[in-house]
Amino acid sequence: MIDNYSKSELMVCCAAREIKNGEVIFVGIGLPNIAVNLAKRIYVPDIKMIYEAGVFGANPRRLPLSIGDPCLVTDSTSVCSMSDIFMFYLQRGLIDVGFLGGAQIDRFGNINSTVIGNYANPKVRLPGSGGACAISILAKRVIIVTKQSKRSFPERVDFITSPGFLGGGEERESLGIPGKGPEIVVTDLGVYNFDKVTKEMILTSIHPGIEIKRVRENIGWKVKISDNLKTTQKPTENEIKMLRELDPNRIYLK
Repeated sequence: MIDNYSKSELMVCCAAREIKNGEVIFVGIGLPNIAVNLAKRIYVPDIKMIYEAGVFGANPRRLPLSIGDPCLVTDSTSVCSMSDIFMFYLQRGLIDVGFLGGAQIDRFGNINSTVIGNYANPKVRLPGSGGACAISILAKRVIIVTKQSKRSFPERVDFITSPGFLGGGEERESLGIPGKGPEIVVTDLGVYNFDKVTKEMILTSIHPGIEIKRVRENIGWKVKISDNLKTTQKPTENEIKMLRELDPNRIYLK
């Protein structure tokens, strides 16, 4: 373990450790992109990476800069259209894990990437869903990676772009949404899971040097704390070495 690491590096390591070998991963750009590439190189070589532009089984030799980066094509299993990715992989239930983020995440794992404020007259209009809504509905499980603040973690999102557990409890299941929903939320302060009954976020791991008070000050509701709260494992030397090789200019890992 080492002590010289950034918050982003710790978040990426936490997310990478949650991936299981053999899984099919729908990869987003940003920290999720680095997390999945780190996992494939160190822990789970047999995962299959999907990028929505139309690549299945990607094996990029460097970190892809976008979903349309040409390096994704080299040595990949298949190259197809974007519609093929969504129709023949995601909609058929073949995606094990979807990585998502957003401008707002609420206590039940709902994600907003559409507007801040009232939809008809918003304070800020955001990029929108892209493929995120479909991923949140159809992936077997979802991992959310985003930095935490009271503004980005309100009790209720202003707009549900990508459904988590909606209003909690059995609401998601009652609507027949096939995926199991969000499983883990990784932030720069800690790691959250979801209560099996209420479907509310619970802090299960707190990062080294972070106090509970700071977590509570940076979330919009009275967050539940696990009775078995753990301290997050620091990055290993091998993880940090690989991360810095993937992002030598620290575009994402500031």
